[in-house]
Amino acid sequence: MVFTMIYVDSSNLEAIGYNEEEQILRIRFLSGGEYEYYEVPQSIFEELLDSPSKGSYFNRKIKPIYQYNRI
Repeated sequence: MVFTMIYVDSSNLEAIGYNEEEQILRIRFLSGGEYEYYEVPQSIFEELLDSPSKGSYFNRKIKPIYQYNRI
């Protein structure tokens, strides 16, 4: 599965990518970890991209809600 990663301005996140067909959000953290979050609607990905504080949005709207795996 190919992801186009978008580098973001964040104190926690380095880059994010999204696979629309599979509804998988991939997040690479500045700490070096990379995770996939499953069944994430495209609207959540777009809101994350548009959020002024991506780390805060991630902690509120993604991390506690969606299943994930470290890759």
